[in-house]
Amino acid sequence: MRNKILILALLIFGVAINVQGQFTQVELFRSLDKTTFNLYSSQHINDAKTLNLATLGFLENYRTEENRDFSEVGIQPTLFWNFSPSFSLGPSIYYNSISGFSQRISVRYVFKNERLLVALIPTLGHYQQRNETYAETFAQFQFSIPIRETLSFWLNGQFLNVWDKFTTHARSFQQIRAGISFKRHQLGLGLNLDHYGPEMLGTRSIGVYYRTVF
Repeated sequence: MRNKILILALLIFGVAINVQGQFTQVELFRSLDKTTFNLYSSQHINDAKTLNLATLGFLENYRTEENRDFSEVGIQPTLFWNFSPSFSLGPSIYYNSISGFSQRISVRYVFKNERLLVALIPTLGHYQQRNETYAETFAQFQFSIPIRETLSFWLNGQFLNVWDKFTTHARSFQQIRAGISFKRHQLGLGLNLDHYGPEMLGTRSIGVYYRTVF
């Protein structure tokens, strides 16, 4: 497991360094027990901007012995077809260091104005190793309040729920961030609530985060 995490972590960092997307966001969260690294990039791949390649990579690393088995790394490229300004549909291949490969298809809804962004992504997936289906919902919001010309307050949230065979809880999280943004850099406090397996074993992490967009 440790070797898989190291290899995939290096792959994600390599993507972060070399990606030249239309939009790329990198976040590092650190608490006493946990380090989280997230990368998200989005790039139009045709002139009409109807095809969009979105790449997600993440690293979740627990340092305490009791939670170390929850450490995971994943990477997921998704090819979205933008059939309206707000709605997209597309397939993806996802690899997770715990569950292996899966094939997925997702619908994405995005609402955005000057201060608020909301994204909803329901997904149907199929585990290759276990030959089982699962359902997933992901939601994200970002809200900003300008303070000065280049300074603003930001509140961010990400929420995930995964159900194996559509009924059994497999994984969920709630990630809340609140901080100050200066130009393309953000710094603030964060809260991670994580739940694993049918019994929803949980961990909680409070720490600091740094995010940059380029």
